[in-house]
Amino acid sequence: MSEFYTMKIAGLERSLRKFPVNENLDIAAFILFGDTEITVAAASELLKKVPEFDIILTPEAKSIPLAYEMSRQSGKPYVVARKGVKVYMGDPLHVSVRSITTNKVQELYLGDNDVENIKGKKVLIVDDVISTGESLIAVRKLVEQAGGIEVAACAVLAEGDAAKRDDIVFLEPLPLFFK
Repeated sequence: MSEFYTMKIAGLERSLRKFPVNENLDIAAFILFGDTEITVAAASELLKKVPEFDIILTPEAKSIPLAYEMSRQSGKPYVVARKGVKVYMGDPLHVSVRSITTNKVQELYLGDNDVENIKGKKVLIVDDVISTGESLIAVRKLVEQAGGIEVAACAVLAEGDAAKRDDIVFLEPLPLFFK
């Protein structure tokens, strides 16, 4: 039998299914994929809280719908830091990251076109959940390598101790569930 954690996000109630990370810790999984209502509402609420920006940068994959919707609502473009090199990426920038929800080191890449779009621009980093902050560190490195200027990092939820941070913008805290 599955356990759930129920919370309000951008005025909408959601029940998040809990999953074990290890024998001592469960997380409540927040999945934007397929939930258009929460994606639209969260994008709107985050845009009210973030400073002025020129371009959005998001890591692949779960936060792409949020970045798209924030782009659509703001009229500003977005870029995705890809998990692999694509043939159309000339001379890509690269960083490595290990997040709480991934069992191995992941790579993030920006192609030369994306680097050109970020260079000298005010960049808003967008993610679905910030937890340990490892993914955020990697994306911040990409912004720096690309010559962009980070104006803020935002997420729908700040998980665990991330909710105590003052360097991120988020809508709601998400607890960790220790056993």
